Amino acid sequence: MPPVSASLRTAASYAWRLLVVGAAVYVVFMVLGRFHEIAVALFLGLVITALLSSPTRQLARVVPRSLAVAVCLIGSTALLLGVLALVGEAVAGESTTLVREFRQGLASIEEWLERPPLRLNPRALSGFQDRVGDYLSTHRSTLLDTALSGAGRVVEVLTVLALAVFSSVFFLHGGNRQWSWFCEQLPASARAHVSVAGQAAWRTFTGYTHGIVLVAATNAVLVGVALYFLGVPLAVPLALLEFFAAFVPLVGSPVALAVAAVVALAAKGPLIAGLVVLLIVVIGQIEGHLLHPLVMSWAVRLHPLVVAISVIAGAIAAGVVGAVVAVPMVSVAWSVHSALREARAGTADEP
Repeated sequence: MPPVSASLRTAASYAWRLLVVGAAVYVVFMVLGRFHEIAVALFLGLVITALLSSPTRQLARVVPRSLAVAVCLIGSTALLLGVLALVGEAVAGESTTLVREFRQGLASIEEWLERPPLRLNPRALSGFQDRVGDYLSTHRSTLLDTALSGAGRVVEVLTVLALAVFSSVFFLHGGNRQWSWFCEQLPASARAHVSVAGQAAWRTFTGYTHGIVLVAATNAVLVGVALYFLGVPLAVPLALLEFFAAFVPLVGSPVALAVAAVVALAAKGPLIAGLVVLLIVVIGQIEGHLLHPLVMSWAVRLHPLVVAISVIAGAIAAGVVGAVVAVPMVSVAWSVHSALREARAGTADEP
């Protein structure tokens, strides 16, 4: 039997190692999928901790740590509820006007589609409306069941939020002590590497969280001001939608602005909708070429292609939650890899 070549032995050794790593990653994702509510709650708890750690630390210099944590959490919760109340009031105040403008806009869109160059058949449009009405009438029970299941989802969301806030209380109050205790439970040979990896991971995660919040807030302000001056209804709720959508890099912002374009098309006509589409392009350029390089380059050093693949892979694996979590997870993993490589290089250079 001829001897196996060195290249084939090397390829085989890498292959079985990759298979082991792939199996381990698969098992981790299986466990996370089984307990995804807990994983999401802990992730949100870390996000809250990253946002409030700095004000809590500053406030703890003049008051006890427990009181600083309580003040920051209660103040941020009151601010969030105030913003949601403002949005709800705006929606309630403009609902009647919006319904009227929406109906008029749909009628103008139908007339525009019937004129050149499209020349759509009016019967086709009316037939489409009839089919939509028939579908809603036929599947009324199914839609009701979906709404009831949605109520169960609301309970799950509230439970996740409660666990996230509960976790953030302990993270803010004694996160350093918890991490030190965890490192002390490890073998002595692994403590230094785990400590370096943890510091790099937290530094990157905190920087990403601060950066993405700043980018999302800037986008929301720009969108809200532009929609207000264009006269598009529900400018404040659409700006809030843009804020939350910006947490999905490269994808969320265009989707939120597309919703704004549909509202503008129905309420104000094709010209205003075209200006909103132009706004999509401008916001995308500002976000991609100005905000991300200036705000997030120091915390996240990922190629745009890696970001796009991460978002799509996360969306395929876990839907919207996966799309939101994917980029910070990849950023943290790359930061840990870089920090450990630098630590090993520094150890090798020592005499």
